Amino acid sequence: MWRKSDRKGRRPRLGLALSGGAARGIAHVGVLKVLAEHGVGVDCVAGTSAGALVGGALAAGMSVEEIENVGRSLRWRDMGRMTLSRLGVQSNAFLEEYVRAHFPVTRFEELPIPFAAVATDLQTGARVVMRDEGDVGFAIRASCAIPGWYVPVTDSEGRQLVDGGLVANLPVSVVRSLGAEVVVAVDVNHEGAKFMGPPATLIGVLLQSMLVVQRVAVEHQRQLADVCISPPVGHLRWDELTRAAEFIEAGVEAARAAMPAIKELLEPQAEEGHGWFGLRR
Repeated sequence: MWRKSDRKGRRPRLGLALSGGAARGIAHVGVLKVLAEHGVGVDCVAGTSAGALVGGALAAGMSVEEIENVGRSLRWRDMGRMTLSRLGVQSNAFLEEYVRAHFPVTRFEELPIPFAAVATDLQTGARVVMRDEGDVGFAIRASCAIPGWYVPVTDSEGRQLVDGGLVANLPVSVVRSLGAEVVVAVDVNHEGAKFMGPPATLIGVLLQSMLVVQRVAVEHQRQLADVCISPPVGHLRWDELTRAAEFIEAGVEAARAAMPAIKELLEPQAEEGHGWFGLRR
């Protein structure tokens, strides 16, 4: 699809839509590394679940190297602890504390880059987009609250929030609402599950089940993006945080292949109304 340019000689605003995918979300770091290598700046970012954690870190002003260090060192124990609640096996309150301890800023109002995190209202099934104001740590925690494993997170309106992957695992339309003119979507689940054998943990079972539900909605969002990057991680499970190096390298590989298309879309136009941009690839 072609869309007419109205950029008046400037580079269009680039937005990233980062999908959920638990440990597979570490592949987003590889994409960020390649964008940085090519001097491509990000103007806004929206993320779901693991994508919210990586996107939030970028929006808060962390360097790619710092985000990579987090991706390589993060473990499940950093995010959750066992709970006596009947609503989940663990509470992921530790993730909120982790964000506060590691991010340079933790209020939406203070973020250098506009950011949105997506969660799901458990009662209504509605998409809940957290942006503009409030606590970033809380928003990321809610976006990552895997239903059935983590206890739902209750917001100031009394809503029980769970993982945004239930309703918007690839938040392309959300990052458009932040003002993105060119959207690069990173979908770490596109290859599905190529690995042999069953998941090794309950988290793996839950995430594999969620993937089936997400597929149709994600395909629609992929069509709304200008460039879709799909890191080849189908052979890796969603619970394998210790394989961070492989996830990152897969993100690097996929992003490098997409860079020519991204650069073409970001090329400024000399005059308003001349030239076209927005060819989806």
